[in-house]
Amino acid sequence: QVQLVESGGGLVQAGGSLGLSCAASGRTFSSYAMGWFRQAPGKDREFVASISMSGGTTAYADSVKGRFTISRDNAKNTAYLQMNSLKPEDTAVYYCAQYRTPIASRNTNFVGSWGQGTQVTVSS
Repeated sequence: QVQLVESGGGLVQAGGSLGLSCAASGRTFSSYAMGWFRQAPGKDREFVASISMSGGTTAYADSVKGRFTISRDNAKNTAYLQMNSLKPEDTAVYYCAQYRTPIASRNTNFVGSWGQGTQVTVSS
């Protein structure tokens, strides 16, 4: 069973940057795709970004493309999400996700494990 622990959330002004980390343990990290999702109050959890097991393929939601960057370090069993040019509409709880397979998806049904979530608040 895998454990995912996020860190790096917080409060930032619009236009600022934050970096999130997701440390994984308990499962062969490099064998699975990783992703980030977010959930704002009163809304469904939505896809933000994903990265293949090797790190060679990434995908982003249209709303964050060009502002967010997902990456991973398989030697450190850690995935990252760098968020730049943040907007108030980026405010949400951000969740790290490990997929059931080496292939990533925008669908939450393909996620095998979730982190506990970290709050990101962007003030205007």
